[in-house]
Amino acid sequence: MARVVVVGSGVAGLVAALEASRTHEVTVVTKSELAESNTAYAQGGIAAALFPDDSVESHIADTLSAGAGLNVREAVEVLCAEGPERIRDLIAFGVEFDRSGGDLARGLEAAHSHARVLHAGGDATGAEIERALVRAVRASATRIVEHAFLTEILVTEGAVRGVEVLRADGTLAELAADAVVLASGGAGQLYSHTTNPAVTTGDGVAAAWRAGAALADLEFYQFHPTALAIPGSFLVSEAVRGEGAVLRNAAGARFMEDVHPDAELAPRDVVARGIAVEMAAQGGAPVYLDATALGAEFLARRFPTIDAACRAAGIDWARTPVPVTPAAHYWMGGVATDTHGRTTVAGLYAVGEVACTGAHGANRLASNSLLESLVFAHRAAEDLADGVPTDWSRAGSDWLGESIGAEEAPAAPVERADATVVPRDALRALMWTAAGVHRTRETLEAAAATLAGWRASGDPHATRAEREDGNLLDLARLVVWSALEREESRGAHFRSDFPCTTDGIARHSVRTSVAYQEVTVPC
Repeated sequence: MARVVVVGSGVAGLVAALEASRTHEVTVVTKSELAESNTAYAQGGIAAALFPDDSVESHIADTLSAGAGLNVREAVEVLCAEGPERIRDLIAFGVEFDRSGGDLARGLEAAHSHARVLHAGGDATGAEIERALVRAVRASATRIVEHAFLTEILVTEGAVRGVEVLRADGTLAELAADAVVLASGGAGQLYSHTTNPAVTTGDGVAAAWRAGAALADLEFYQFHPTALAIPGSFLVSEAVRGEGAVLRNAAGARFMEDVHPDAELAPRDVVARGIAVEMAAQGGAPVYLDATALGAEFLARRFPTIDAACRAAGIDWARTPVPVTPAAHYWMGGVATDTHGRTTVAGLYAVGEVACTGAHGANRLASNSLLESLVFAHRAAEDLADGVPTDWSRAGSDWLGESIGAEEAPAAPVERADATVVPRDALRALMWTAAGVHRTRETLEAAAATLAGWRASGDPHATRAEREDGNLLDLARLVVWSALEREESRGAHFRSDFPCTTDGIARHSVRTSVAYQEVTVPC
């Protein structure tokens, strides 16, 4: 029986814990309460080819199309082929998906060729999945450690030996482990406008970087096109447009029809850029999502969470179009893994948004994120079933190549000797303007210079917030560095000074704390 520490309590962490606890001693470490994660905020749903008029092949094709040539096909095939069975697992755990006439109800979302997206509670899919999985984990033999912040992944002679955490009382503690499963989510707090909760400060990615794990495709951050243009950036699900809502500018005219043949149902990166351009043309004012044709009764029944949020903000969205703006939503980049969640550090797995499996490519297809968490968390636990593998040769999979770290590479972004402690709000505002929806060499280089003038606290007794700020600073530098070096536009990464996608074979950017490589996408 191995000792397994799972860091994070979203769908990926909970599934990994549940499956691994069948054969191992499992501890779940979470920085807040067990039920607080990005999963609980997911509205849009979960996609899978479960219906007779759909197919795994069609889901694969849609995922590849959205990914702008950067998907790892092996990962996409695993995601789409194993997705239906993982949905059945959720139902067995007690997840109550919406039904119509006794059958599973399904919706159509942007860039899907078939209606294959399941929802629960209308627009409370993530919360329902989290509820069922939290209940199952609490009923299992899993040890739960809440309010414990990951500070370091402990590595000896190239292999994981545990984690260090900051406890609620301010003391540090080490948890020994034969394997660590990172499921700590993304880093939406890098940006001043984000749909993510406050806990998403990229702690797992930053710790993996310090531990020497390879990171991949960090420049690819997806901006959800439609967050309410009010404090809190409350997400308005893609499914609203899937049901027929349209986007209008300040003059009341639709504009997405001139941007893409699929108009409001174009891939997220296209819609987000279309909105950003329209906002720039009208002095930065938000655009409007017009759902008035759907009717008050339908909106309240189909989207109860959004309906309540609009009403709390004093907006009757059944009568008045709502102001919306893009907001940071999902990181395609992260800790590079193979299709079993293995990273390039022996004994370290990464699953969910903290990982980069290559399944999403340069732009995630709507409602594939919860599915990816389910599928790859299950596969990581399966890989651990007989204990931590002694042969870690498959780590990183073929798409990462054999040469990571083998050659001299540019040093990590510099930090000036006179650097001052990083101010979080200023960092987030800087990332929004310089490394947001539109990027240029000029703005990115200026951002790099500013970031070089900031430093982490450095205090061994630093608070959780100070440690989070240090993680955000590390990741901001890495995102800017990666965005500078990709001199093309692809998927969610858009360079106004390089607006075209490079012809020929797409390349991943893969980094460790000592190296940078470009890796060709396999055919």
